[in-house]
Amino acid sequence: MATAAEVIRPLRRVEYDQLIALGAFEDEKIELLDGELVAMSPIGTHHDSAVQQLNELLVLALHGRASVRCQSSFAASELSEPEPDFTVVPRGTYLEDHPSQAHLIIEVAESSLAKDRGRKLRMYANCGVPEYWVVNLVERCIEVYREPDGASYARMDRYEGGQSIQLLAFSDVSIAVSDVLK
Repeated sequence: MATAAEVIRPLRRVEYDQLIALGAFEDEKIELLDGELVAMSPIGTHHDSAVQQLNELLVLALHGRASVRCQSSFAASELSEPEPDFTVVPRGTYLEDHPSQAHLIIEVAESSLAKDRGRKLRMYANCGVPEYWVVNLVERCIEVYREPDGASYARMDRYEGGQSIQLLAFSDVSIAVSDVLK
């Protein structure tokens, strides 16, 4: 006789934040994705270098116009609180909750490439992030996703060395791929 599969209740973001406040995950590198605790990939030197370059470029270009948050939580939904490498969010103080709106989210990907192109892309599209970048360290390019359409993006453009990316929300700002992928 077949039995129904067990239903596992997903962890909600508010519960996850309470557990963090209690020190439940003190020495763990995890994030909440679709109600599940997911281990974050280890960070290598190429990842660190790209994050450092992007941090300098974005902070200088957007100072006073938007907040550039590096490896900070993003309130994507009731069941998801990822920690993207960058979120460019409206200026403000986020003391009571993490930002839930973003102009741009960037993930730097090497071993996490499949997750960043799949699960995270769907999550960011679902919550209406207008522009999502995957800094693809494996193929040495930046994939730019725009026009969220349900669980996907209607447009994806690939930028390589020698090309620059103009930010959607700040059309006067462009980032050269060669400045990020040294």
